[in-house]
Amino acid sequence: MNILISACLLGINCRYDGTGIFIEQLHVLKERYHLIPVCPEIFGGLKTPRDPAEIIWDKVITKNGEDVTKNYKKGANETLKLAKFYDCKLAILKERSPSCGYGKIYDGTFSGTVIDGDGVTAELLIENGITVIGESQIETLL
Repeated sequence: MNILISACLLGINCRYDGTGIFIEQLHVLKERYHLIPVCPEIFGGLKTPRDPAEIIWDKVITKNGEDVTKNYKKGANETLKLAKFYDCKLAILKERSPSCGYGKIYDGTFSGTVIDGDGVTAELLIENGITVIGESQIETLL
């Protein structure tokens, strides 16, 4: 089974702050599934590192006020193309991200406050029938 996964969860340094977060459980997961790394922000043309961004109403805005909604939408569409090409039915995405976040995202005030909601890519994948989980739910696959 093919599973999309946020590349930053594999330790790839593509997060907004130029870091990655390797999750040890992925050693076991890669023995059972084919993991396909994606980074919607990079697919959308953003650089690493980059200014933090959060969803404010229906836009993605950086902490410095730049509207990067087009980049996030482009990245989401590119990720969906890969999901369809590889026939992925599941995606493991970075929690709270304005792109990958599923169920909870930051509230747009850059204060660290979390609210209910989905990131741009998570929302598009779900709309296209792909199940999305966050990294805290990886154990459900083991």
